[in-house]
Order: sequence, then structure tokens, then C-alpha cells
Amino acid sequence: MTQVRKKPVYQDIFGLPMNISFSPECVRGTIQYKPRDDDIFIVTFPKCGTTWTQHIVHNILSKGEPFESFEDFQIRSPFMEMLGPKTAEVMPRPRAIKTHLPFHLNPYSPKAKYIYVARNPKDCCVSFYHHTKMFPEYQFTDGSFDDFFEVFMNGENDWGDYFDHLLSWYEHRLDSNVLFITYEEMKADTRAAILKIASFLDQTYKDLLESDEKLIDKILYQTSSDYMRKHLNEQMENFYCNPVFHRNETPEGIKYINEYFKNQKIEMPNEMKFVRKAAVGDWKNYFSAAQSKLMMERFKEKTRGTDIANLWPDMFTDVTGN
Repeated sequence: MTQVRKKPVYQDIFGLPMNISFSPECVRGTIQYKPRDDDIFIVTFPKCGTTWTQHIVHNILSKGEPFESFEDFQIRSPFMEMLGPKTAEVMPRPRAIKTHLPFHLNPYSPKAKYIYVARNPKDCCVSFYHHTKMFPEYQFTDGSFDDFFEVFMNGENDWGDYFDHLLSWYEHRLDSNVLFITYEEMKADTRAAILKIASFLDQTYKDLLESDEKLIDKILYQTSSDYMRKHLNEQMENFYCNPVFHRNETPEGIKYINEYFKNQKIEMPNEMKFVRKAAVGDWKNYFSAAQSKLMMERFKEKTRGTDIANLWPDMFTDVTGN
């Protein structure tokens, strides 16, 4: 490991590093939330396809009606740690809740449904790096990839250690109320992934999609990286220019973030690239051969005794392709 020259700023909540602008009470409330029988949770480690999966699930449940705005997105698919548990209690149903919590902290009920999306750690690390640079509260806008790589490898980033998070949910991949799917699987055949998710939610959703080719084509288009890059990024830019809810009560978590930004005199960037490349293999543009080797060693150490490596059989080629 090389010396880290700069680290992002986090707070500690329940032993996890967390965005410094998040309300601790909202995070605690999320962990204490009692799931309803009809709750659907979309769970990931950050930057593993969460937002994409939220849009897919929403399009399935709404029969192809997209989110109207970033406010609509947060109301209909709330990020509970950020917004607080009340948003899950009042959201329209059927809809899905987003969390990044490891299994032992995530609200759990055997009657609720959980979609867990896993992404290879190399691409996750690169995407997380860009995410952390973009949001000014991390105080990392001038941080380097080499610095963030060390933070990621040490499990010092938001929501803690990537490998511990993955392992906590992988153990439950065969549970009847858990759908475990990889980002790479979703990218390789998005149509098949949409049908797989629809079937998990309820067979009637899959039947509808299989009987309506125009509907599934519409969902494919509205959840494509090009569509989301344009529409979601634009919606986020508009929201962060005036971060309040206009048609609904502003969640406690948003009020807390607004107050934090005001007190710290933080301004959001004019351009938001929350959806960036949405690609598989972008890590090759960032990782050195040495970093690739270190990641491979860390992966083998943490996943020893499991078959997790089979999820990404091509991940351990180094940057030269050898």
C-alpha cells in the first residue's frame, strides 16, 4: 500500500463511514425500520447499479411510466438512509426502497423482497471515485484515483468494506425472497435481466412484458444509459439548484442536508454526472498493473472458501490483458 495523501471526509454511524451531510437519525431510523409485507428493497454497495435497477423496477411496476423529476424519483423510490424511514411509509405502492446497508443492518422481513445487485470491485472502485469527487461535502474534489484506491482497499469509504458487504448478501443469494444478480449480467442481456426481475416481483409482471413487445422496448429505452445520462443528470442538476420538494413534504433527510450545506457554505457543482459511463471494464483506464494485482490478492483473501470469483471470471486480467 502506498501512502494516502488525501482522504474523503466521512462521519461514523453504527461503525460505518457515511456521507458527512447525512442525518444520523435518518440512518438510525432506516436500520430500525420494520418492513411491510409488500416492501421491495433494492440493495447494493454504492455504485453497483443501484439507480439503474431503481429505474428498471419502477418501469416494471408503473408499466413503462418514467419518473417525472428527481423529486418524483425520491418519492417513488426513496433512498431511505438519506431521506429517512418516513418516506418508505408514505411512498406510493407498489414501489421500491433503496438502501446500501449490509445484510445485518438492513431492515429485514421474510415476507419482503430484496433485489441485491453486485458489481465487480474494480469498476465499482472507479465509479465510486468519480462519485466522491463530484459531491463537494466529501472535500475530495482534488483527490486522485491512487488516493481513493487506497481508501477503497482499506474499506474506509461510504458504507465500509466492499467485500464484507458483498459477502453479507451473497450468503443469502438462495433465499426465496432475495434476487441476487450482477451488474455485468444485466449489461450483457438487459432484456433477460428485466424479465428476471419482473418474474421475481410477480409472475404477472413478466407475463405482461412477454405479451407486450412495445412495452418492454419502451422500458429498455427508458432505462438505457444514454436516456438516463440525459434525463436523470438533468433532473438532478435542476433539483440541486433548489433542493426542496414542491409537491410533497420535504423529507427530514433533505432538510438536514440543506442545513448542513448552508452552515458549511457548500455549493453544488453546476453539472451533475451521476450517470457517467455505466460501462463494464472502465477500470482498465485507471488501474495500474500493481493495483490490479493488489485487488486480486485482496479479493482472493476476502472471498476464500466461496465461489464468488465465478461471478467475474475475467476480472483478474491485468491492465495489459495478460
